[in-house]
Amino acid sequence: MRLGDFMLRPVLMLLLACILLLTLIAQPLLGFSPWQLPAALRTATALSAKLACSGYFISDQSLEQLADDIASYSPATRLVELSLSDDTVTATLGSSLYPAQARFKDNQGCTLVSQKPDAPAHQQLALNDIPTTSSLWPAGETTLIDPFWQEQLEQVFTDDNQQHLNTRALLWIQDGELQAEVYADGVTPYTPLLGWSMAKSLSGIWEGRIEAMGLASAQNHALFPQWQDDQRREITLSDLLQMTSGLDFNEAYTPGSDATEMLFFAHQAASIPLAQTPDHPRGEHFAYSSGSSNLLSYYLSELLGGPQQAADFLQRELLGPLAMANTVLETDPAGYLVGSSYIYASGRDWARLGQLLLNQGELNGQRLLTQEWVKRATTANGSDNDPRYGYQLWLNGPGELRWPALPADAFAMRGNRKQLVMILPSHNTVFVRLGWTKGHYPFEQHIAHLLTKAEQGTQ
Repeated sequence: MRLGDFMLRPVLMLLLACILLLTLIAQPLLGFSPWQLPAALRTATALSAKLACSGYFISDQSLEQLADDIASYSPATRLVELSLSDDTVTATLGSSLYPAQARFKDNQGCTLVSQKPDAPAHQQLALNDIPTTSSLWPAGETTLIDPFWQEQLEQVFTDDNQQHLNTRALLWIQDGELQAEVYADGVTPYTPLLGWSMAKSLSGIWEGRIEAMGLASAQNHALFPQWQDDQRREITLSDLLQMTSGLDFNEAYTPGSDATEMLFFAHQAASIPLAQTPDHPRGEHFAYSSGSSNLLSYYLSELLGGPQQAADFLQRELLGPLAMANTVLETDPAGYLVGSSYIYASGRDWARLGQLLLNQGELNGQRLLTQEWVKRATTANGSDNDPRYGYQLWLNGPGELRWPALPADAFAMRGNRKQLVMILPSHNTVFVRLGWTKGHYPFEQHIAHLLTKAEQGTQ
């Protein structure tokens, strides 16, 4: 099946020539230099293959929607041709330039296939389905929707649509009950949607579960053999969790950057940050880093015995107890969870993670995290530049509030294209938003408005 209907094949070479010209005369427009053109086009096909494969096979998105989603990242992706064959999506420029493939496996999602002839084989994992029940959410999938809150959330959804914000799921959970949920056409309560960097928060929770079982401590150091003979030996799990490792990791998503190489070209994602050297002393400087999250997931996987044991642990100790039956944890080609970016989960499943944290580590009658760990996870880091980040969680304070219209105790899971799980302890509330917004999304105003409605309802 050909997806080239969304591309302008007759003028493909002309458009490629235009891109080359633009890189020479209008670098700020495209964001990369002329000598980065090959890397930019190579990245465009890899990104297109990966997102199209996952969006098609996991989220059941239409091909038209996927083409639009991918194009929001770069004008170069409009030139990419996609073809679908069985379980594989292939992306090329023209019929053969810069080919990239992503392959789908049940319960493991999509993984980019290396184009190098000597590349190691893709690690296949054996994963089981998480059973579902008819119990009331969050233990099962039965809900008791509150008409008042449903009306409020539908109004927010309508406002978003009028502003072309492309919201796909909104959920409002208060006092432990799913009060309202709204979904875009083609999206259901069971549709796994990409959380992008909200995956980091699950990686943090994974570490918390391991701590609760006495298998590790946040103060573990000497984490990797490659770090034993230099100052990186002193970096702790806590440093990775709080993104204060001091490692010089380039988070910019530009052609050839650390982040781009890690997500789209490395056989093992953690190999890129693993090779980085420090540019700050550990613990003193906050620097947002997807590399830190993949180092964290790599360390936890090795601690448990490798990729298969890690996947088994996550299903047995987190996804199963949390009833997260509509979640896919994608891996790199080596089989390690891409803990920074590649988790697809339904709105209800993302909400379960928020409710777990709101409940101080307990959900569905099981204590998965210690209260002490949740307190640490939502406590400011000790950096000298921005303490408002906990264990893979964004914090509202201390100091100048990140979200002034929201309570000071608010904290959140956040991802690219404005994915959000906001936890509001003082209001016993969780708010979930999933969608695909390139620019500003007014979640702060939405949540503040809904909190005002909640206060009015209790008067």
